[in-house]
Amino acid sequence: MERFFYQNNITGFLADSEDTILGALARNNSFDLVDLQRNAWLYEITFLKNLLRKESSGHIIFEYSIPRLGKRIDAVLLLHGIIFVLEFKVGAKEFLRQDLEQVWDYALDLKNFHEASRNLTIVPILVATDADSPSVCKEVSQYDDQVFEPILSNAESLSSTIAQFVEEYSTNKDLSRWVFSRYMPTPTIIQAASSLYLNHSVADITKTEASGENLQRTSEFVMNVIDHTRTNGEKSICFVTGVPGAGKTLVGLNIAVRQFEKKDLAVYLSGNQPLVSVLSEALARDKKRQEEERNPGVRYNLTEARRNVKSFIQIVHHYRDVTLNKLKKPIVNGVLEIDPAKVDKHQDDGYSEVEHVAIFDEAQRAWTKEHLANWLNRKKGISGFPMSEPEFLIWSLNLREDWAVVICLVGGGQEINTGEAGIGEWLRAINANFPDWNVFISDQLTGKEYAEGELEDLLQANDHVARSSNLHLDVSMRSFRAEQLSNFVHHLLEGNVSQAQTLLATLKDKYPIVITRDLNAAKNWLRKQKRGTERYGMVVSSQAQRLRPLAIDVRCKPDTVHWFLDDITDIRSSLFLEDAASEFDVQGLELDWTCLVWDGDLRRKNDTWQNFSFTGNKWLNIRSEERKAYQINAYRVLLTRARQGMVICVPEGNPEDATSQPEFYDGTYEYFKQIGLDEIGN
Repeated sequence: MERFFYQNNITGFLADSEDTILGALARNNSFDLVDLQRNAWLYEITFLKNLLRKESSGHIIFEYSIPRLGKRIDAVLLLHGIIFVLEFKVGAKEFLRQDLEQVWDYALDLKNFHEASRNLTIVPILVATDADSPSVCKEVSQYDDQVFEPILSNAESLSSTIAQFVEEYSTNKDLSRWVFSRYMPTPTIIQAASSLYLNHSVADITKTEASGENLQRTSEFVMNVIDHTRTNGEKSICFVTGVPGAGKTLVGLNIAVRQFEKKDLAVYLSGNQPLVSVLSEALARDKKRQEEERNPGVRYNLTEARRNVKSFIQIVHHYRDVTLNKLKKPIVNGVLEIDPAKVDKHQDDGYSEVEHVAIFDEAQRAWTKEHLANWLNRKKGISGFPMSEPEFLIWSLNLREDWAVVICLVGGGQEINTGEAGIGEWLRAINANFPDWNVFISDQLTGKEYAEGELEDLLQANDHVARSSNLHLDVSMRSFRAEQLSNFVHHLLEGNVSQAQTLLATLKDKYPIVITRDLNAAKNWLRKQKRGTERYGMVVSSQAQRLRPLAIDVRCKPDTVHWFLDDITDIRSSLFLEDAASEFDVQGLELDWTCLVWDGDLRRKNDTWQNFSFTGNKWLNIRSEERKAYQINAYRVLLTRARQGMVICVPEGNPEDATSQPEFYDGTYEYFKQIGLDEIGN
């Protein structure tokens, strides 16, 4: 997609006719040009020509793309070394909060992700043309990053507003190449999925050229496997690996969206219910917004949008259950059979589902045979189930009589659930029961972080294995403020004080981490950090049973869709700071700022972590090494959910409450102080 619809120096802009400029805008517009948009552009062109008629230098850009947000800036003025970000609301008589946040987001996006803007003054201005009481309060952000708080202007005051900034902050910096500078965002998975759904490429929405090329290369390799498999009427399975934060989920979503556009059905599957729910709703809302922008005045049904999204993104258990419902029951002698009475046999694809391509995120988390059999027996009354989840999912796709592709996205570490089968189970199933399937693997799949030691033997036993470096993502897309955060968290949880101290020193200036004993102080700190539509929220361990005196009850699960997507006017929103999310709610998702409320389930004492679970009315020691590892990983997830900074609140405890004694918390707080985390007051 074009980065802009029109750009020129000021002299050229003044010389171009309104029709010439409007024609350029219309040619680059992917939507039908309705009168409302045409009239708004004509107003902006005429208005800015008049405003800039005495300027002899500078540049102007109309409809500058912000792929991370899936939007475009109405106009960018580059005058005397200052970037003016203009959002016009033609005919508006009041300044709306959502419009102010929108122009603020644009300014922050340029500051953080646009290379040529990093050291420049940026002034976001909301122009409600017919509004009263404009506000010119030149207030620089608390972060001292040369981004001003949004200015409120009407048509009459804009010229004098710009003049004031030019007089006070002008420089002689040459911005003639600004529009061609690299844009290197690090989107959240929600933003990335939305951008892909709005037809941006993975290269548009990535942090660096290297990560964009990496994602593109892996996506193209998998797409070529799909094309080859389709052409030759075969069955194939791909294993994609990646370093932490490299974008495996993004690759999966990219493939699902591209296949969806080609009408060659694919489905992205995840066992992470909150992730699927939040992504599905975010995409549906974006679809509704996009359709209503295409057809102003026509209301698009959100239910229809949700139905469209559900066709290519699903929870893996729902997908699995569809095939389960077609089986003959009871299962006899461990043999699965389709019951013809329960299906309408398709002419060309056997009794399978309609999708040719199934993309399994976090494939190593698929269930073992024992875990799946026990669950089906308890929950669905199906006894004697003979397969692990990987084997059954391959079996389901193998029902197709034409062709099929399974894509396994493989992560490492952060296990927080029991009953996970690992990658070896996928290969054991292929070798034992589907020997004709082609196997394409990342050349890093046999690394210790991805699979158990026997994996090489399983691969050697298969004659259809092809290895490729194109299936490994080796460039991290992690937070622009926290390249070293995951390493810091690792050493904090491992008790490596000196290493944690060293890494904290590299983080402090760009990624604040503070501690407090006062939850209200923590909440106030969060509110002060937020700019634009940045999100914050409280997170807690799922074992944090004794935070109820702080009005945090982990038994009350948040509605993750509203928690992640709705604004501060909704009490279910994370921004309302009433509901806290656990590691199961936030894994795979992110906020800009978090408050981690630390309970007595994980305590620091005598230079070691002590692990507890709350049962009945008291804390009990966790003795299982596996459960201890899950608990540490739960806190690892919670400590890495914030993109820009976090506050850790360790309660004071209550000496009169046997379940919340101060000693349960004091050691942990002193440990954080020892590492060097800054304290904030009440």
